[in-house]
Amino acid sequence: MGLPLLPVALILLLLAYKLYQRLRFKLPPGPRPWPIVGNLYDVKPVRFRCFAEWAQAYGPIISVWFGSTLNVVVSSSELAKEVLKENDQQLADRFRNRSAARFSRDGKDLIWADYGPHYVKVRKVCTLELFTPKRLEALRPIREDEVTAMVESIFNHCTHPDNSGKSLLVKEYLGAVAFNNITRLTFGKRFVNSEGLTDEQGLEFKAIMANGVKIGGSLPITDHIPWLRWMFPLEEEAFHKHGERRDRLTNIIMEEHTQARKKSGGAKQHFVDALLTLQDKYDLCDDTVIGLLWDMITAGMDTTAISVEWAMAELIKNPRVQHKAQEELDRVIGTERVMTEADFTSLPYLQCVVKEALRLHPPTPLMLPHRANTHVKIGGYDIPKGSSVHVNVWAIARDPAVWKNPLEFRPERFLEEDVDMKGHDFRLLPFGAGRRVCPGAQLAINLVTSMLGHLLHHFVWAPPEGVKPEHFDLSENPGLVTYMRTPLQAVANPRLPSHLYKRVAADM
Repeated sequence: MGLPLLPVALILLLLAYKLYQRLRFKLPPGPRPWPIVGNLYDVKPVRFRCFAEWAQAYGPIISVWFGSTLNVVVSSSELAKEVLKENDQQLADRFRNRSAARFSRDGKDLIWADYGPHYVKVRKVCTLELFTPKRLEALRPIREDEVTAMVESIFNHCTHPDNSGKSLLVKEYLGAVAFNNITRLTFGKRFVNSEGLTDEQGLEFKAIMANGVKIGGSLPITDHIPWLRWMFPLEEEAFHKHGERRDRLTNIIMEEHTQARKKSGGAKQHFVDALLTLQDKYDLCDDTVIGLLWDMITAGMDTTAISVEWAMAELIKNPRVQHKAQEELDRVIGTERVMTEADFTSLPYLQCVVKEALRLHPPTPLMLPHRANTHVKIGGYDIPKGSSVHVNVWAIARDPAVWKNPLEFRPERFLEEDVDMKGHDFRLLPFGAGRRVCPGAQLAINLVTSMLGHLLHHFVWAPPEGVKPEHFDLSENPGLVTYMRTPLQAVANPRLPSHLYKRVAADM
């Protein structure tokens, strides 16, 4: 007789706890939660759009319950400023689900670390050692090499007799740049050669990435309803094996770099070399070194390719903007050489195109959740300790209260007003702001600008035959980052002399 009463007792306890919170705290409004599951079954798959719809109904700050966990979502630049600047320190912790906790060794990395001495130390390593202008400039040949390799691959495709007038899948070429760039910057390795062949370590690396995505998304409901875990036993062995496999590959690469430094007597600029030489100086444990390397991989692998694909979709949909950007490139670069990163300052319209693409299509539209380490007030409402706080960057960037014609792709808006996008203007937050702003923002901006500039300078882009630009599907797939639901297909036509499409490999 006792067992059937247990679920009822748990439900009553949970309802009593929620009632206690509602009576004790003035919580933001929001959709009415169901017992036990809260709003988990009300949330639509594309969460940032769902939260934006709820903000229209309940206001720019809302409460959303994931099981018994309170999530507060803000959707205005004013409230984002309260979260990320005025109450930054109180909201600088991280909510870690089970997969994030295990992948980060319970926050020994940077992305998933709570705010405290460890975070401050690792952040210092990133800002003072890894992402300095000097190191980014030293690694520029890698970025430019991978971008020119992409240009050559596209040229080979569209000039092949069998492909005349045929469209190509844009993300394949962008993904190759992102993959090779991040592995070379991080590990000093190009796992995929110019013929598209992957070596043994590259195959293992790809398998680890795919497995991490698979097990990382398993059974998320139990993160929010802990007492249900007995019904869905966590495959601890799967996490353990994945961690061992990831660490084994990383340690092999780290040992290769250690031996190479002993032979050469010095270290190169790759992040693995930098971290290994800085390990004693900053007292970094092996878990932190490995965690930082994989933070860079997971943060940089998809986001640049995603951003460029969205930008290209908008440029094909808006040929006026594409033509204007190409006119600037022709005026500054001409048709007898290729663009380099040194040209960026002379290409203001191209930089505006990048900003406009990141405004309309931020790669991480809903910031990773901040967690309150103490009771705090936002927008006049109580945010109890332990609550998660999300900033809906996507909604803020489309707010008609702060953007004129917010749904229009119009880069000129940034010529009319210089808007910072690295955390100082809370209307445009593709890289976050405050203590948890992305330390690699400039690296990402450089790569996205370079990829877009080369694609526009080298090719004229058009939709596939029979497809009108206005019919492009600009909806998103569900997930932490905003993949296009329908991958972009486009026709590329060369516009420069053929000798400018050859890649000259960088030896790094």
